[in-house]
Amino acid sequence: MNPKPTIKGRGAQLNVHNKFFELSHEIRDDFLEYCAREGEEADKNKTLYLPVFPKTIVNKVESPDVGMAFSMNMYQGCEHGCIYCYARNSHEFWGYSAGLDFERRILVKKDAPKLLEALLKKKSWKAHPIVMSGNTDCYQPAEKEFELTKQCLEVFLKYKHPVAIITKNALILRDLELLKALAKDNLINVNISITSLSETTRRVLEPRTATIKKRLETLKVLSQNNIPVNVMLAPIIPSINSHEILPLAKAVSDAGALSIAHTIVRLNGAIGEIFADWIKKTLPDRADKVLHQIESCHGGNLNDSRYGTRMRGEGKIAEQINMLVRLARKKYFKDKAMPKLNTELHEQYKDGQLKLF
Repeated sequence: MNPKPTIKGRGAQLNVHNKFFELSHEIRDDFLEYCAREGEEADKNKTLYLPVFPKTIVNKVESPDVGMAFSMNMYQGCEHGCIYCYARNSHEFWGYSAGLDFERRILVKKDAPKLLEALLKKKSWKAHPIVMSGNTDCYQPAEKEFELTKQCLEVFLKYKHPVAIITKNALILRDLELLKALAKDNLINVNISITSLSETTRRVLEPRTATIKKRLETLKVLSQNNIPVNVMLAPIIPSINSHEILPLAKAVSDAGALSIAHTIVRLNGAIGEIFADWIKKTLPDRADKVLHQIESCHGGNLNDSRYGTRMRGEGKIAEQINMLVRLARKKYFKDKAMPKLNTELHEQYKDGQLKLF
């Protein structure tokens, strides 16, 4: 494999049309030629942080097959740039493209900690695990500057409320002391996404994420500090990382993971066009094969929105992948399990401190 993305450091290689807009924007060849003659940059490829002010921060999740009931996202858009990311489509709701805009126009919800605290203090709110990063990574590069995830963890600790985290960034270790404090009362679990053991694969699939070595080290540190970790082998992409399921499972089990979960890649909405463009530019030698195998997992389509089948797929290739994951669980996680989060303490800490009466 000799991957050659045309826009370095990014997953998507274009901005696709926003389906909610009547008009579209394109960069024409004559404009590019003009920029070249004038010595100007047609696209500076910079990331912008844009403040937004939503009225709420916690969302009820209606989907029956994503394994969470409530989620929150301090950031919309994600600089990690994972080419397969299902969250890309949500950027269209904010008026941006699911392509490069998703990676370069990061919306920052600076009031997230205040909004979270207001919710947890409500008499009507009953404790239920809230997942940070249900859509975009709460430890993406923006977190270094804004520290919203850290502030929200402090709120969860103050009110003794259960929280789960999904991330693929080693920045989570910055908040190790907070995580340890939450873990003492069984109020935290972490889900780390590790999709490959190959740095070459990681760089093209997830260009601005932590290295595989860093993620395995992060997993080990969290586990050594009694913070329960599940590893997301997700998504599994035929002929890209599908051959790594067993070695991946062994590596994360050895590093301390208590369980694994997986999905088979699905390319809904604008993601199909973005992924197809990317793979034809980045991995042209296998592009058609990969796209056809993904289609074979979803009834002949890249797009699959059917509850019950969209995550696991169907057909022979999907069946092989799912069987390998079951085998990996039996082989490497036989006597392991993730603990259930504690929802019993929060009511006593509704005001941020223990009620004596």
